[in-house]
Order: sequence, then structure tokens, then C-alpha cells
Amino acid sequence: MSHPVIIQGGMGAAVSNWELARAVSRLGALGVVSGTALSSVLARRLQAGDPSGEMRRALAAFPIPAVAERVLAAYFIPGGKAAAEPFASTPMPTLQPGLALTELTVVASFAEVFLAKSGHAGVVGLNLLEKIQLPTLPSLYGAMLADVDYVLMGAGIPRAIPGVIDRLAAGELAEQKIDVEGALPGEEFTIRFDPTAFWGGPPPRLRRPHFFAIVASATLAMTLARKSSGRVDGFVVEGDLAGGHNAPPRGPLQLDARGEPIYGPRDAPDLAKIRELGLPFWLAGSQARPDKLAEALRLGAAGIQVGTAFAFCDESGIAPDLKRRIIQASRAGSARVFTDPAASPTGFPFKVAELAGTLSEAATYAAREKICDLGYLRQAYRKPDGSVGYRCGGEPVESYLRKGGNIADTVGRKCLCNGLMATVGLGQVRDSGPEPAIVTAGNEVADLARLVSDGEDHYRAEDVIRYLRGPAA
Repeated sequence: MSHPVIIQGGMGAAVSNWELARAVSRLGALGVVSGTALSSVLARRLQAGDPSGEMRRALAAFPIPAVAERVLAAYFIPGGKAAAEPFASTPMPTLQPGLALTELTVVASFAEVFLAKSGHAGVVGLNLLEKIQLPTLPSLYGAMLADVDYVLMGAGIPRAIPGVIDRLAAGELAEQKIDVEGALPGEEFTIRFDPTAFWGGPPPRLRRPHFFAIVASATLAMTLARKSSGRVDGFVVEGDLAGGHNAPPRGPLQLDARGEPIYGPRDAPDLAKIRELGLPFWLAGSQARPDKLAEALRLGAAGIQVGTAFAFCDESGIAPDLKRRIIQASRAGSARVFTDPAASPTGFPFKVAELAGTLSEAATYAAREKICDLGYLRQAYRKPDGSVGYRCGGEPVESYLRKGGNIADTVGRKCLCNGLMATVGLGQVRDSGPEPAIVTAGNEVADLARLVSDGEDHYRAEDVIRYLRGPAA
């Protein structure tokens, strides 16, 4: 089939929200919603009073009304919580999630995709991270209940996901192997999702979405094409200039004078080998220019994926003040990102926009009291008694060490979960004040001003699409 030429990146926690995806999809490109932390996103939108009513509209369309009603009863606050009041907590992901968390995750994913697909005939995708494994199965199922068209997944090796999608589409029990640090040889830990149990009876058959793997090398693309549990429909080939998590450089980690990982020729994906796989692929990472799109097509790609340019448009979830400051910095020539080798608890390099008052600032980072109360990036580990525990390099150091963690894995680690929620205006309120944001962006943040009209400090998704479809220089 013919796929869209332009894919909008699935960024942050609710940066690529339903409004952005819908705006992009209406214009004939592939709008993508981020599946990261959606259970917390929905719960906090409801606690904020759902002023637009869109969350409640999506919940009213959920095919199992009793499930949606339980979510609404648990979190919705008419008129919204008081500004100084903290958000109520949601359960943290585990290998054995309770029914309430499973229902919340399914409903949240359904709602985001349902709203993204409303009011147009375009296609919509869901972006997930292999590194965030525990919510994957209910997230996929919720999106598929909303008839999602594409699933995109990176930050790891998602070999099992195509087969999982097949089973969920057929209404069958799906299992996923979970990475548990310290697992003994031959010891496996799995999480499962049973559509029959969720429905309380025979579930409907669902349409299988296309699956695109996000890769940084031809080797990984070949492995996924040949050894995945089901059909891989295409690849997004992401370079080290893309925002968010980057694949680490090949070989021993070397840092430049600024402390950023050094990428070299060995890290450039071999597009000739990827072409030989016979599957469509899109290039990502500083591709948001008409000439780059034309070059990608000449190289045999089906198109490009664009993240940063969409991340700061009006429709994205980033708080308006943060967008305005980034755009002003771009116009002034002072917009910069730092590829931080330590910030992410995943161990992957993570690009952070340098912005005063956010976690990119050493003083802001140092002033924040470490706390882990969302838990999406926690690593499962095997306890001496064979049970599973959870730890994160971004949690309080004493707690991490008590759980057997290595002190070196805490140095420079930032709480991405809480920081990214603050970036989209859903940060927790603490006794010490509101959570500071952390803004991730690709290297192209320096050139955002090209999308902004003279005298303006904002732009729309349609401006990005129009620019990309314009004549190549």
C-alpha cells in the first residue's frame, strides 16, 4: 500500500498529543501520538477538570462503558483541582499490574488515538519505546480498540511486538518477555494481556495496524526483518541528530570537549543494506527541509520523519511559554541542545534543550529533591529470593543503593518521567514547588525560526507541512 511520505515523530509524554497528530493527519501526513506515560497523562487531564470535555468525549466512546466509568470516577474532578493541590497518584507499572492500572492504561491509549482520528479520514500512529516494557500490552490494545493505523517502536529491539499485535488483533492472549536485570540463565519473566478476561467474554477481532521499527543501523533492521515474531512493515532510520533518546555510539563511549558522545562513520546507517531488505523506510534526524525530503527520496527512502519542527508548533503539548522561549532563542541564534550521556535512566544518550529554569540547568537539577513516583523508566531486577523489584537511577540514591544498584548509575541521572510531564503542563505540585520541566529536542531546534513569520513567535503544524512540501532549494 501507499504510506504517507511525512511521518510526525512521537515525542515526549504528550508532546505528540492527539491535537498535534490530528492536525498532521488531516493534512495527509502520518500523525503520531506518543504512548509514553499515557495513564498518568489521562489521569491528570481529568483531575485538571478536562476543560475542553474531550477526554470525557473519548471515554464515552470506549466500547466497555463500565471500564470508562471506573476511570472517570477515580480521577475526574469537576472544575479541576486547586492549583496548589498535588495530583493524585496513579499506580506504578509492575509485572503484575492491578486491574485499575490495566484499565486506565487501555482507556488512556484508546482516548488518545480516538481523538487523534476524529473528524478526518487520515491515518494515525502510536509511538512506543521498547525500553518502557511494562505498559506496552495494554497500551497497544487500547490503541487497537480505537483502530490505530500504525505502531512505531524504537529505543531497543522490539522483535516480539509484531507477533503481539497479531495475537491482540485476533483477540488472543498475548505475552511479552520482560528484561529483568540479574535473571538467572534460562529464567524468564513475562507479562501478559488477555482480551477475553478484559472483556469478560469473547473479544472482538481487531484490524492489525502496520508495524514500523525505529532503528539506527542496518544490522538492527536486518535482525528485525528476519527474526521478528511477525511482519515488520517498514523502518524509521534515525540518526544521532534526532531528539529524545539516541542510540549510543558503536564501540567504547568517547566524549567531546562539551561532554557529548562522539559519533563517527561507523554510526551512519548503511542505507544500501536497508534498501536490500525491500521494505519501505523513512529517514529521521534533522530531515525537516524540502531538499532533505528530496534527497531522502533519491536515496530510496519512502520519505522522512520530522520531530522537532512539530514539537514546537501550536498544536503540540509543550507548554506555550516553553515553546515561545525556544522559538525566541532560535531566532536569536542561541538555541542549543546537549546530548547528555547520563540524563536518562535507560542508559541511552538523551538530547536536552538548554533552557533556564529547566533540568538542563545544573542549579535547577541540584535543587530538585529526588523522587520516583511515576516509575515508567524503572528497571526490573531480580532479588536474591527470586522475586522482582524495581529501581531507577533517578530515584533517591540511598534507595537505589539499598536495592543493589551501582552508585555510578546515579550520577547525573534525571527524572525524565516527572520532567517530561512538567513540560506539557502536567507537572506534579510538591511542597518545594512545581516540578521543573525537561525539554528534549533535536539539533534542528537551532533553525526553528525559519518556520515563523516575521513579527510572530509561533507557528502551526500546517506551516511545517507546507514548508516541507515546498520547492527544494
